[in-house]
Amino acid sequence: MTPEDVERVALGLPESALDHPFGPDVNVYKVAGKVFAIMQPAGDPPRVTLKCEPSLALELRAQFPAVMPGYHTNKRHWNTVVLDGSVPGDEIAEMVEHSWERVVATLPKAVRARLA
Repeated sequence: MTPEDVERVALGLPESALDHPFGPDVNVYKVAGKVFAIMQPAGDPPRVTLKCEPSLALELRAQFPAVMPGYHTNKRHWNTVVLDGSVPGDEIAEMVEHSWERVVATLPKAVRARLA
């Protein structure tokens, strides 16, 4: 999966938005102002950091060498995925959607209802 593919999935989710609070080289994807993905598309290789349920985060790290504890984030709740082609694209798409869902679950009830 390419950075463009990840961006297409992320921006395809309800009310998601792209921001650059850390500069032009870091894409930050938010829902209702809360971060659910951080991507470094120009990295060598590119990588994306995604929120994840803690036990699933450990399973994914065990299953895929390209999935590691989140870079500069809470390593219990975030994974960084190296976009080197070793993780199937559909799996990465599921991870992006799961991250969005994890963030939405923490939003106020009225916002969650709007996004449902």
